[in-house]
Amino acid sequence: MVKKLFESMTIRNLTLKNRIVMSPMCMYSAAEDGKVTPWHVTHYHSRAVGQVGLIILEATAVKPEGRISVNDLGIWSDEHIEGLQNITSLVKQSGAAVGIQLAHAGRKAEVPEEIFAPSAIAFDEQSKTPQEMTLADIQEVIAAFQQAAVRAQQANFDMIEIHAAHGYLINEFLSPLANHRQDGYGGSLENRYRLLKEVVSAVREVWDKAVFVRISAHDYTEGGMTPADYVPVAEWLKAQDVDVIDVSSGAVVTAPIDVYPGYQVPFAELIRQEASVPTGAVGLIHTGIQAEEILKNERADLIFLGRELLRDPYWPYQAAKELRTEIAAPKQYRRGWLF
Repeated sequence: MVKKLFESMTIRNLTLKNRIVMSPMCMYSAAEDGKVTPWHVTHYHSRAVGQVGLIILEATAVKPEGRISVNDLGIWSDEHIEGLQNITSLVKQSGAAVGIQLAHAGRKAEVPEEIFAPSAIAFDEQSKTPQEMTLADIQEVIAAFQQAAVRAQQANFDMIEIHAAHGYLINEFLSPLANHRQDGYGGSLENRYRLLKEVVSAVREVWDKAVFVRISAHDYTEGGMTPADYVPVAEWLKAQDVDVIDVSSGAVVTAPIDVYPGYQVPFAELIRQEASVPTGAVGLIHTGIQAEEILKNERADLIFLGRELLRDPYWPYQAAKELRTEIAAPKQYRRGWLF
């Protein structure tokens, strides 16, 4: 009997061979021009060899000032396409699907350029104070996400994830803790959602494949966003043809978070049930048994792994052993993958 973790899943025109997703994780290994290096090619390809179903590249900046660091990957120029193609080609040769997370760091950017945010509020005392974005600035960012989607198509990605979490630009607009605007992009939840709405619409104009959105479902601070607040956001995203909500949490402001294995899974479960949209669960998911429980009890549809795949590129093999099932081995490794 095939375990749920190793069942295929079709999302729009994309079929994943299993429910294991490599979560986007910054490697801070790009050249300062945002181009792919040999490190990235080896890093992502090894997880495809390890039988991960979907590999999502790290936060990739749609504008130079939108980098988290000067060593982030970029997709703001056609010059980035060739390096990204090298990754997609190898990953697909090893049987995995491959996506890219499009991002803008907003006020959390640590770059020489001037930085921007919905309001002129620094992230913390050590951070630069951003410029409050004008309406023209906002339109420029929306256009940058759209052009990034065009380049993602040219680089042969299977899906796009829009980064609206972890205190970066779109998350800053969503959260009242960072967004104090008095115009049509601030105030009510519907207004604060407007940037994300317009980014999704712009991407959908040029991209007909799967779209995921990563959210921070809890700000962990009084007056911030809560999982219940994100239910209508998820419903709006579903109405815009977003296929999966990748449910993370935190980081729009500094706040204490009680972390434990699976601590974010209830947020994915709530949004899945209340908004009737597929979700991905992420956050200290360690074992195959834990992942199987999440899927079998319909708490989420996909399992996003971060640190576990940093520790072990062959985590799917270990999970299969735990669950007493067999998965296909790369032909080069068949003598070693004994069940």
